[in-house]
Amino acid sequence: MFRPASRNDRIAPFHVMALLARAQALQAQGRDVIHLGVGEPDFATPEPIMQAGQRALSGGLTRYTPATGLPALREAIAAYYQDRFQVAVLPEQVIVTPGASGALQLALALVVNPGDGVLLSDPGYPCNRHFVELVNGSPQMMLLGDDGQVTEPLVRSSWRQSTVAALLASPDNPTGNVLSVEQCRGIAAAVQQRNGALIMDEIYQGLVYEEPAHTILSVAPESLVINSFSKYFGMTGWRLGWMVVPLECIAPLERMAQNFFIAPATVSQHAALAAFLPETRTELDRRRDVLNARRRLLLDRLPDMGFKVVGQPRGAFYVYCDVSDITQDSFRFCEQLLDQGHVALTPGADFGDLHQPAKHLRIAYTTDESRLEEALDRICRFISGNGE
Repeated sequence: MFRPASRNDRIAPFHVMALLARAQALQAQGRDVIHLGVGEPDFATPEPIMQAGQRALSGGLTRYTPATGLPALREAIAAYYQDRFQVAVLPEQVIVTPGASGALQLALALVVNPGDGVLLSDPGYPCNRHFVELVNGSPQMMLLGDDGQVTEPLVRSSWRQSTVAALLASPDNPTGNVLSVEQCRGIAAAVQQRNGALIMDEIYQGLVYEEPAHTILSVAPESLVINSFSKYFGMTGWRLGWMVVPLECIAPLERMAQNFFIAPATVSQHAALAAFLPETRTELDRRRDVLNARRRLLLDRLPDMGFKVVGQPRGAFYVYCDVSDITQDSFRFCEQLLDQGHVALTPGADFGDLHQPAKHLRIAYTTDESRLEEALDRICRFISGNGE
């Protein structure tokens, strides 16, 4: 038997997937499970996007596209930045990828040599540290404060001699925190002064509440920006993302895209052209308002239940909570809540090791308000010891 590479031992499983399998088994037994665990919106892909995909299939548009994406889609994405954020982006700077995951792999392959360090937040999206491992880099975790925010001083104090990049997100998973324009400016300056690369994950960018959405490109145009059609645009299963990169990065990224991925999914790209239609944008903004109502419901009820909300969740569709007043083992709490209360949550262990994950969990508000209310009632009954 061959010997697998040692990096395999450092790839941690998603704990939430084990709980999801358990939830599905309960459903197979006829139990009514409310899912607030997996980070996927409960909305279907908008109809104009579906129709565009169907037209592409009917028209036989299934052959390879250029490795960096359909020219028309790159132009549409560039126009989106100008229209929505008043930021000038050339179509050549846009590279369409197989999901945001493909974009993250390309970005890290571009800037990381073996042994180089990449700053990541803890808590943070768990796959990021594994993407760094994939290019033989060193994940360098930054422990966030009680507000769950990445700050310029934290980036400066965490930077090491081996550090070459910071990979951050706004809005953030799992906290839903949003970096302000001024915070982005300070962080970008800190990275630039170290001659490092700033990779900003903006896949939840369209899902910002109480303030206008913005992009790091407005203050740091040299950044590598990651985005996706999955979250705001409702195209999770279509597996399509994009990058916006400086002009000098295009050639090496195109070579890697050709070799690693050949091309993004063709039908998905033709479908995504409809994501920018006015009628689609109207529907997407309506959905954002629905998510905001769910967010407000959680923020109103959770403190009285003993859940201490981390930071100020003004984006994405997550609330991250300190549950140390209720349990010292959030994974066990999630297991028991699922078995007895039939509500699925995500334990803090999925989001890092430094921030006392056993005292934290994430709630994804990806079900309608009536089901969300029912889930909160079940959690209250479980905590009080009365089961479902």
